[in-house]
Amino acid sequence: MSDSEQSVYAKRTKTIHYGSLEESDRWHVDRKDNDADGSGRTDYSQLTTADYMALDEDVAKEKAALLEEFERRKKARLIHVSTDDGEVKSALRKLNEPICYFGEGPADRRLRLKELLSALGEKGLPAAKPAKEEEKPKSQQKETNESTWYHEGPESLRVARFWIANYSLARAKKRLEEASEKVRQHSATKAGRMVELQKRIQQLAPQCSQVGDTRPITGCTINEDSTLLLTCSLSSLCKVWSVPDCTLKQTLRGHKCNVSDVAFRPGVANDSKSEVAMASCSFDGSVKLWAYDNEESIADISGHVPHRVAKLAFHPSGRFLGTACYDASWRLWDLEQKQEVLHQEGHTKAVHCIAFQVDGSVCVTGGVDGFGRVWDLRTGRCIMFLEGHLSAIYGVDFSPNGYHIASGSQDNSCKIWDLRRRQMVYTIPAHLNLISDVKYQKNGGNFLVTSSYDKTAKIWSDKTWQPLKTLSGHDGRLVGVDISHDSQYIVTASYDRTFKLWAWD
Repeated sequence: MSDSEQSVYAKRTKTIHYGSLEESDRWHVDRKDNDADGSGRTDYSQLTTADYMALDEDVAKEKAALLEEFERRKKARLIHVSTDDGEVKSALRKLNEPICYFGEGPADRRLRLKELLSALGEKGLPAAKPAKEEEKPKSQQKETNESTWYHEGPESLRVARFWIANYSLARAKKRLEEASEKVRQHSATKAGRMVELQKRIQQLAPQCSQVGDTRPITGCTINEDSTLLLTCSLSSLCKVWSVPDCTLKQTLRGHKCNVSDVAFRPGVANDSKSEVAMASCSFDGSVKLWAYDNEESIADISGHVPHRVAKLAFHPSGRFLGTACYDASWRLWDLEQKQEVLHQEGHTKAVHCIAFQVDGSVCVTGGVDGFGRVWDLRTGRCIMFLEGHLSAIYGVDFSPNGYHIASGSQDNSCKIWDLRRRQMVYTIPAHLNLISDVKYQKNGGNFLVTSSYDKTAKIWSDKTWQPLKTLSGHDGRLVGVDISHDSQYIVTASYDRTFKLWAWD
């Protein structure tokens, strides 16, 4: 068969028909009758005006259908559907639609709801309530869920808050006067002192290394006059050592479980008798108060059992004791009134560390939830929320300037926060493992010390946050660090059962 004899086939366009099928069939029959040459091609010359109108109507209907589909898709994009799968299912149930198809995921279910709402239009959406009626339930719900709930506190709390306010105002005035004097100093004088301090830090060397216990040491601290050192360990013993020769002077017995932290009470002389001079806490929730002339505790603080008390700290006045507990709360104890004056909640998980500001007006707590909170002791309010760490916070401390806060975390970083600006100002990528503790220089705040599970402690400058010195020598992870009040000594405690005393050459 030649090419000229081959049949010619015309490709017919696919047409979407709307309306009655009877009219469509009649139109096809008319086309077959009007086929002149029998080749399957229509003789359009024989089409009447009505036929042309029918074609135009079909094209118009097709265009209208496409426009309607575009509008529906546009409307679907503008419809806001909740990403909560429970709310999506509830909306489908209200529309009398199946809440789930076989193999349908949350994303597919959300898309299906969008398609349904766009197809139903305004009829499928719930009727909008008047503005006044709509605002009223929302305001009531906000008051119910977000309003602060108050209850009347004990009289001891009111007495404590008034006392703290009067105490902190005088100290704040003194601190601001000292800050003003530093500002008036010549910049060359300040720079010279910083250079001299950095040279001294470079000369820092281990003065003494002592085996502190038969089991790993968990904490250490130095008293105000830098003559005594207090350590605790997993053996349930606390020991008092002399500084700088590190000879054992006193062993404190009484805990029945691992001791987690110890603290010296400020303002107590070394020769005082039957006066609370030290405090310790343990994993079983017990807190004990000790005196210099007795190896047994002179008072026990109950109320935390069975939750672990991780850290404790004395208020700068020495009258109050703060404890961080693993029941997601921290507590303030008044040693003069001999009772708990504040049981503060706010963290979602265990509270691990606590520190007081030098004025005594506020304190900061760090939790296993990775967040820190700054509390005003005079009002009980949380005045700053420390958000930025990726994991648990294990150490916090206030700078002597009163507004800088340092926090060490399990994410291996140390962050610096500004209480005045209420935001984070710097992140120090400090160690290769979690940071167990952090301490500021007490008599100037010119440097910062961090201890870590990478077996080292590091010293950082205050303004530039540059590393000044790395204290290495322990065989186990470091769990605690402290700086003496005269900045002459730095003590580090380790899981290798030893503590080291570092001093200037």
